[in-house]
Amino acid sequence: MSRHKASHAEAEPRRPSRREATAQVVVKNVNVPGHRSRVNVPKDTAMRRALLSVLPTTAPGLTQAGMFQAVLPYLPGDLFPGGAKANWWAKTVQLEAKRLVAREHTKPLRWHRI
Repeated sequence: MSRHKASHAEAEPRRPSRREATAQVVVKNVNVPGHRSRVNVPKDTAMRRALLSVLPTTAPGLTQAGMFQAVLPYLPGDLFPGGAKANWWAKTVQLEAKRLVAREHTKPLRWHRI
């Protein structure tokens, strides 16, 4: 019986504790180059997972608009109700993931995983 419970617990995502839910990380500000902002860790983590899930590993990558649309189905509804603020979060994570994401020098600009 305990074996069944352990596998069931692994299948369900763990809900963050109150402390984890209010934890913050410092990131570059999308709107003001050179400025840093404190942002919510669970939202940052959820968007990072979503973004890395949808970006292709080879060129051609996704345009910014394509990236914004592609992440929506992967976002938890409790953190991004109706996709609220998803574009800002996608851009923030994309800027912070420089070692994981490459920008292609095309028009329009496209991004893919490294």
